[in-house]
Amino acid sequence: MNKVCVINVVGLTPKLLAHAPQIQRLGQHRVWQPPIPAVTSTVQATLLTGVPPSQHGIVANGWYDRSTAEIRFWQQSNHLIEAPKLYDGIETAKMFWWFNQHSGVRWSCTPKPHYGCDGSKIFDIIDDTGCDLTQKLGPFPFFSFWGPRAGLPATEWIAKASAMVMERNRPELTLVYLPHLDYDFQRFQNPSLDRVREVDDCAGLVIDAAHRIGAIPIVISEYGLVPVKRPIAIQRVLRENGYLAIRNGPFGEMLIPGDSRAFAVVDHQVAHIVVQRPEDRNTVRDLLLGIEGVQDVVAPEALNLNHRRSGDWIALAEPDAWFSYYYWMDDALAPDFARTVDIHRKPGYDPAELFMTSSWRAMARLIQKKLGFRYRMDVIPLDAGLVGGSHGLHNKPEDSPLIIGPDAPSDMLEFKNYVRRLLGR
Repeated sequence: MNKVCVINVVGLTPKLLAHAPQIQRLGQHRVWQPPIPAVTSTVQATLLTGVPPSQHGIVANGWYDRSTAEIRFWQQSNHLIEAPKLYDGIETAKMFWWFNQHSGVRWSCTPKPHYGCDGSKIFDIIDDTGCDLTQKLGPFPFFSFWGPRAGLPATEWIAKASAMVMERNRPELTLVYLPHLDYDFQRFQNPSLDRVREVDDCAGLVIDAAHRIGAIPIVISEYGLVPVKRPIAIQRVLRENGYLAIRNGPFGEMLIPGDSRAFAVVDHQVAHIVVQRPEDRNTVRDLLLGIEGVQDVVAPEALNLNHRRSGDWIALAEPDAWFSYYYWMDDALAPDFARTVDIHRKPGYDPAELFMTSSWRAMARLIQKKLGFRYRMDVIPLDAGLVGGSHGLHNKPEDSPLIIGPDAPSDMLEFKNYVRRLLGR
């Protein structure tokens, strides 16, 4: 029985590969085309199942649940994927890939805070590897995994932890997630290529460990990030035209999706448009097609997204544009969570969470926390124009995701069977 290690270097493209010599040494790359939206949850579900979103049901990083009338992003249950998975029946170590909870794999590690009844949150991971990772490597650097301080420490920790898990447990299949390029390539239009060299060093740790246990290392990426300069406030257009239902209160304006005639669930360069009344559908589409920066508005089946979780229309941004979730018209009325890192409560993806209004304000909030006071880490700017990069669409080949492996496929839908063949399954 063979062993395989799949290293997911998020954001790696043929253009960037020249600056990643350790990855390059694995062999020739092949460009492959991701599903739309080309976002983490959708791509990973496609890789793991070998079927499109219309079948596995992960239509974006978040979606509208019509039965509860809620928009929820970044859910973690493996049960949400509605198709058999690559690792079924295979002794697997799943290191920080999404949908890790309740996945049934032999070994896994994933971020998971503890939540107190008073609203407090303590950052932690679920370590089911048997390796006592935090004792040996120190606490997982949660603040560098996402937010204004997102950077190299989290990816380095994951790489070291993955190497440790492989050498101790010697799994048949290891799945490793290295997110480092996701940060500065969203922050800036022209990020430093030092970020590529840094993630290459992290990948090198994992590649070396794979070789030591006799595993075949495969490098993949989920999508390529491209420079953007135009945020599209699609929700504000819908609000101005009377489609959104908003409730004002002590914590700012809140979107009420269940009472809105139409609204958008935005995710980078793609937005699911929910239209509650059939008679409004064509009118809403015509309205959105008139917005500067919107490339097209299509039916879900045109993108293999026809699933009950999808919107009634799918809006696609122009290559240099992306969709902001902002729905308030006055920043003074923005919901309190808008100025915080709150990936689960926001009704859309918010890359502004990678920026900070003031380091002094953040320090003051941390002092409040340490003194035991209630506090709100309200340090995120309400300026979508800060964002320099995005993803979600199909790009030019040099900016597309890739795979490096022996006789690698060019179609993501073939990846599941490809890995199982390498494993001898």
